[in-house]
Amino acid sequence: MKVLIADDEPLARERLRSLLAADARVELVGEAENGEQALQLAAARQPDVVLLDIAMPGVDGLEAARHLRDFAPRPAVVFCTAYDQHALSAFDAAAIDYLMKPVRPERLAAALERAATFIAGRSPSPVLEPARRRTHLCARLRGSLRLIPVEEIHYLQAEEKYVIVHHARGEDLIEESLKSLEEEFAERLVRIHRNCLVARGQLAELRRSGDGQVHAVLRDVAQPLEVSRRCVANLRGELRQGG
Repeated sequence: MKVLIADDEPLARERLRSLLAADARVELVGEAENGEQALQLAAARQPDVVLLDIAMPGVDGLEAARHLRDFAPRPAVVFCTAYDQHALSAFDAAAIDYLMKPVRPERLAAALERAATFIAGRSPSPVLEPARRRTHLCARLRGSLRLIPVEEIHYLQAEEKYVIVHHARGEDLIEESLKSLEEEFAERLVRIHRNCLVARGQLAELRRSGDGQVHAVLRDVAQPLEVSRRCVANLRGELRQGG
């Protein structure tokens, strides 16, 4: 059983490392100090189990767990935290167990038993919808991954089974549907075409070309984007509200 530890507290990682050393089934494959490191290591080393703290800087444990749900094979997530108020959110993120710090040996052993059942394909917990919107999207890059801050997204464009994320640092492909992204980030993104969502903060103006086609001009994108006729009225309203 390959296990990854993710916790920003060195003493907490040391305790888990010590407890895991007593279990002959366990191979410790890495330690992470935050959620982003945890996702990078999980992509590279494919752990069976991730022991995940919740309160970490940057990408926290709850968001990391929601990204881990999309990994194949999907690791079993066990939260290890000092706070009990996150329990419901933890199970919304499809964690299989929730351990309170300081983690007791018998509770960790029980969690690893549940993980073994999960790994064998008999998941004891249902996959539920996320309790809150993500702050990052996750792009796979040949065995590693890139986390894209949602606030840096300029626009999203569907292309076959992928979505191209155009953001402040370039472009990346993600395997998510445009519709699900529109629903999750409805406050931040607006549809301009059946295959395109734009960040509301990027909308600068609508411009009509000589042939009557309307295009959206974005603040940080050189090339205007085509707007479908059915979206024009809504976008004009967006621009009026924006000032």
